[in-house]
Amino acid sequence: MKRFLRLGIYALLLAPLGLFALYAFSQRWFFPAPFPRAWDASAFLRLLHNPRLRSALGQSLLLGGAVSLLSLVLGFPAARALGTRTFRGREVVWFLFFLPTVLPPLAIGMGLNVLFLRLNLAGTLLGVVLAHLGPALPYVIFTLAGVFRRYDPNFEHQARTLGLGEARLFWRVTLPLVLPGVLVAGLFAFLISWSQYLLTLLIGSGQVITLPLLLFSTVSGGNPATIAALSLIFVAPPVLVIALTARWLDDQGAAIQEQF
Repeated sequence: MKRFLRLGIYALLLAPLGLFALYAFSQRWFFPAPFPRAWDASAFLRLLHNPRLRSALGQSLLLGGAVSLLSLVLGFPAARALGTRTFRGREVVWFLFFLPTVLPPLAIGMGLNVLFLRLNLAGTLLGVVLAHLGPALPYVIFTLAGVFRRYDPNFEHQARTLGLGEARLFWRVTLPLVLPGVLVAGLFAFLISWSQYLLTLLIGSGQVITLPLLLFSTVSGGNPATIAALSLIFVAPPVLVIALTARWLDDQGAAIQEQF
């Protein structure tokens, strides 16, 4: 029974991708025909030769990479403190860190837009990166805190007694022990930034064009093959990332459950 239920869930999740693939490589597919009458890759080829798509893809990759790096740099010490220490007001700190995940995105975006206009960050790549940190950083802290929940600091104490300095201690002891969790947290931040539409639209002010913005504008054009091909390009990185990190995600899920 569990196997059939799992297969049904997989089918529901993969059905949209299969439909996108049929439309992306089809020609003259009209109702009630179950399958297209002709197949070609012209929609993909047009997109690959489109400079606007290449620019949006580059912007999305750059944003995702920058958000991942900054989220890890900022979230690592906070997650370590929350995961390894018990102190007064810890619950309040948790609430403050995760407040951006429960507030309406439109309210956050409008407030940031007003602030960034005053700081001359609206319409800039830096402004969009800082805006994406809002939803990405809490998930990075949450993931790394689960890692540090199971972390044994005695390894660091032993390394210090052997004369290891703080910098070498981090690179040779701390980071290798938590590296799988760091990678998963960074991937979470990348995926969150990759899929952001509203914050990019509000803060980017039409100057920063990413794949989600390009996809929404393409949908209004009404060409099913182009929409499907662009959708496949958009979902390819998340699907690939999840497939490559499935084992690590299971481990981090167990760590998060232990945290509570």
